[in-house]
Amino acid sequence: MAVTPDAELVARCREGEPDAWRELVERFSRYVYAITTQAYGLRGQDAEDVFQEVFARVFERLDTLRSDAAVRPWIAQLTRRCAVDRLRASGREVPAEELSEEAVEGTIEMLDEAMDVRDALGSLTPECGEILDRFFARDESYRTIGEALDLPAGTIASRISRCLSKLRERLEGRKRSSTPSSDQVQR
Repeated sequence: MAVTPDAELVARCREGEPDAWRELVERFSRYVYAITTQAYGLRGQDAEDVFQEVFARVFERLDTLRSDAAVRPWIAQLTRRCAVDRLRASGREVPAEELSEEAVEGTIEMLDEAMDVRDALGSLTPECGEILDRFFARDESYRTIGEALDLPAGTIASRISRCLSKLRERLEGRKRSSTPSSDQVQR
């Protein structure tokens, strides 16, 4: 199953397509939550409030996005702003090194890479996606994978290798910006 490009998904949202909005929230929900919890250390109700605020702003302000393809860095920037606002409003003291721009940017870059891998995995055939998921995410043995997929255990290694080559091609073919997400967004 091919993953809809971000720009196409945003265009569908601009046209008011309800399924597109659901897909946009589904695509970026883990990303927003991860930035909120991993980069800013928010938990529980604070994290949920930031999540809700980010997607409310996305809905209200999508027409201000200059490039539909830049939706991910734009959402990252909205998340940063909402998380900082939540920290300020709560009056909670957070050690400066935990919220340094470098630490936050490093976390967001790691999350961007994870999103790229997820998108590339989604563009593979279901068979490749499943075998890579079973081996790397579920940590299943060749024998367990072979039994589950009704394949000889001896063919699992070659299938994993072929699927990894396809994944690598997709990841290398992606245009990755070397500028931090915060620099891709007009403030």
